[in-house]
Amino acid sequence: MLEQLDNKLQAYYPLLNISIPDRGWLHVIRKAYKMSLRQFSERLGVTPPAVEGYEKREKEGNITLRSLEEAGRALNMKLVYGFVPMDGSIEKTIENRARALALEIVRTTSNTMALEDQENTNERLQKAIDDKTKEIIEEMPRYLWD
Repeated sequence: MLEQLDNKLQAYYPLLNISIPDRGWLHVIRKAYKMSLRQFSERLGVTPPAVEGYEKREKEGNITLRSLEEAGRALNMKLVYGFVPMDGSIEKTIENRARALALEIVRTTSNTMALEDQENTNERLQKAIDDKTKEIIEEMPRYLWD
């Protein structure tokens, strides 16, 4: 399941570094079309002040997906909605979280052992972290995201 989801999300990965225009997509696209507020409002079936509201809410990040979708259709555009894993894949995100958790667990154990004069070598600690990471990934325990 993770692999299938990762494959779907990979299509969005090239979009990760695209920034939203300062005035929002609706405004920029409308201006690129040289479309007035009145023309856009007629295509949307709303008033010009309502279109200004759409553009303002998009700029502020308060617009609904439904409103964006409707406005997109009026601009002959299709809204594409998705998420892009910042670590490159869902599997990598899980691995990074599991490694952080494993590091925390191993350090706690190692500190206790050091207090008892049973300190481990760096190599043994690294192996313990790697093993614990693999174990956490395989188990996918609920506490992974705590």
